[in-house]
Amino acid sequence: MRTKRLKFEQLVQENKQELMSDEKQISQIELRLEKKQAAAVNDKQDA
Repeated sequence: MRTKRLKFEQLVQENKQELMSDEKQISQIELRLEKKQAAAVNDKQDA
């Protein structure tokens, strides 16, 4: 029973780490998208 508990806790920890990594990647993608949208707005205003 102890080994199963350990494996479960390890899986939970791995999932937490993956979620944190995913959140970081999503934030980076959102920033890039915002920059592209801002650039598109500036291009329209310059035209």
